[in-house]
Amino acid sequence: MARRSSVEPMTDQIEVDFGDDGLVPAVAQDADSKDVLMLAYVSPEALEATLETGFAHYYSRSRDELWKKGASSGHLQEIQEVRVDCDADTLLYIVDQEGGACHTGHENCFYRTIDGQEIGETVFDPDDVYE
Repeated sequence: MARRSSVEPMTDQIEVDFGDDGLVPAVAQDADSKDVLMLAYVSPEALEATLETGFAHYYSRSRDELWKKGASSGHLQEIQEVRVDCDADTLLYIVDQEGGACHTGHENCFYRTIDGQEIGETVFDPDDVYE
């Protein structure tokens, strides 16, 4: 069984339960519109980088690396507040989103219904951004 990891509490910071895999889900929500923008995973290092820089950092499970949201696209997420749920095993990043949140070019990652209908707006061309 893997060792459970957690962020060392600073002053009054809540200890986050990163579980057996060392990751917690984080929902990014637009500070103004309250729209849910995306869901990604956060490692202790990603949370530390987020708190230190004021910009959203996540952990890519597919690339097995820490990443700063918007580092390649310029579509940064400036952190307004980080909240933790009642079990301390999920985070809510309240952000000011620059540009689109989704790598597909949409405003957010929830741009289609379960039956495939597209409902969100495209705000940039990913071919232009991720050349």
